[in-house]
Amino acid sequence: MAVVLVLPNAISEEADTAVDRPYFEATWHDTETAARGYLVIDRLVRGLCSGGLRMRSGCTLTEVRGLARGMTLKEAIHFEPEARYVPLGGAKGGIDFDPYHPDAEGVLFRYLCAMSPLIERRWTMGEDLGVRQEAVDRGVHASGLDSSVQAAYRMVADPEESRERMRTAFAAVVDGVALDELVGGYGVAEAAFAALRHIGSDPASTTAFVQGFGSMGGATARYLARAGVRVVGISDVRGVVANPAGLDVERLLRTRTPSGEMDRAQLRPGDTELPGEQWLTVSSDVLVPAATSYCIDADNQHRIAASVIVEAANMPVTPEAEELLRGRGVLISPDFLANSGTNAWWWWVLFGDIDGTADASFAKLAHRIGALSEEVFAHADLHRTSPRAAALTLASSRLEEVSHRFPEG
Repeated sequence: MAVVLVLPNAISEEADTAVDRPYFEATWHDTETAARGYLVIDRLVRGLCSGGLRMRSGCTLTEVRGLARGMTLKEAIHFEPEARYVPLGGAKGGIDFDPYHPDAEGVLFRYLCAMSPLIERRWTMGEDLGVRQEAVDRGVHASGLDSSVQAAYRMVADPEESRERMRTAFAAVVDGVALDELVGGYGVAEAAFAALRHIGSDPASTTAFVQGFGSMGGATARYLARAGVRVVGISDVRGVVANPAGLDVERLLRTRTPSGEMDRAQLRPGDTELPGEQWLTVSSDVLVPAATSYCIDADNQHRIAASVIVEAANMPVTPEAEELLRGRGVLISPDFLANSGTNAWWWWVLFGDIDGTADASFAKLAHRIGALSEEVFAHADLHRTSPRAAALTLASSRLEEVSHRFPEG
């Protein structure tokens, strides 16, 4: 039977209206605060699933369902029949709580403790929006577990060799920034370059705006700038910094806070500060939403002047907005392709497709994201559909092949 999937950003609040309901859902209630948490396992492959944990005020079960579906697609689209890495199923965790609240770490630890049986056997997980990996690591250790991805070690031939590759990868630093904070944004930048090639634009004559300056947005900005793209604006939790002549991305990247906040003392003459709500007023050729979901909707999409949108965040564009943007000729590189680099990189290292060094990591990312992007754009052009629909078709086909090769049970 063919795998039929609803797109992540189109999953409705009523789960039972979907043809393809999630495999498993759980709702958690904190005993010490009003926090509520969710875990959605969209699919299992070989008994495993993969997906990060986010924390933000207002996080909903519907949001987590969409994110879990996105993880299923991110995994499946990277299937290579001869590779050691076999894509896992998709999952996601979410906590409805302010990540800046003094009780946030306690909430995180209690959630991880509640989910520890699943983390031990089924759910391989890590940081996402509002959650830092070092806090996840401390939380899982406090729950009696060895690692947030320990379930995956059951599937590798030599767990100690896998751990050594992971130690290599997570010890690597590239020009002052840890490799694990760069791989996701490097992949987003490669997706942007593929989109620019597709429309015949030269990065050296292109401008970009990056919304969000955490690990994903910061690395995206770095590698866009290094390719000659003029990064004319960046936003963080405090607002927008813009300069039509281009920002000094490297200076801002090296001096940002761990939470992705730019140091305003590092701004140069010509750099302008704007309120955060004006992030769409900075004109650019490439727009990279790298912060929050649903930030581009039918009400604000008309303010976008960019010809290319590369989704570094998960589900940043609503279906209604995407239809309107496509009608205006805007090319969108979808999230479950563009921002899939971090997830794929973890598994390439753990399963042994790369050795964990920076050179091998960047080479694999450039090849895979570039090739997948070209395949998606070619399919979209041939079938006169959107890149998101084309990517869904390709991912669904690969999920079907993986499911056939590795049936549950």
